Amino acid sequence: QVQLVESGGGLVQSGESLRLSCVASGRIWGIETMGWYRQTPGKQRELVADITSGGSTNYADFVRGRFTISRVAANNTVYLHMNSLKPEDTAVYYCKSDVRTFGARFDAWGQGTQVTVSS
Repeated sequence: QVQLVESGGGLVQSGESLRLSCVASGRIWGIETMGWYRQTPGKQRELVADITSGGSTNYADFVRGRFTISRVAANNTVYLHMNSLKPEDTAVYYCKSDVRTFGARFDAWGQGTQVTVSS
């Protein structure tokens, strides 16, 4: 069984920063890609950023230059450093990991952490 636990969300003012963390634990052989997605009510979940095991990163246009994703492979941990936050960044942020375990490979999701940015 694999678990992803996010932390670091909260309420901030426009222009401020937050750092989200996600730790994957359980029967994990390896994780290829770890990423962050976000969702607001009535909208589909969307990719914010992801990072491969080799360190290649990918960002959505709406966060490029403001957010930075990083990873500590040894600890199965991924971070999202969010700077210059805007009210439109308000959402529930979810961590996703492409997990390889005993005879299987699947996407594991965290429970989400709320980020609220006030104007």
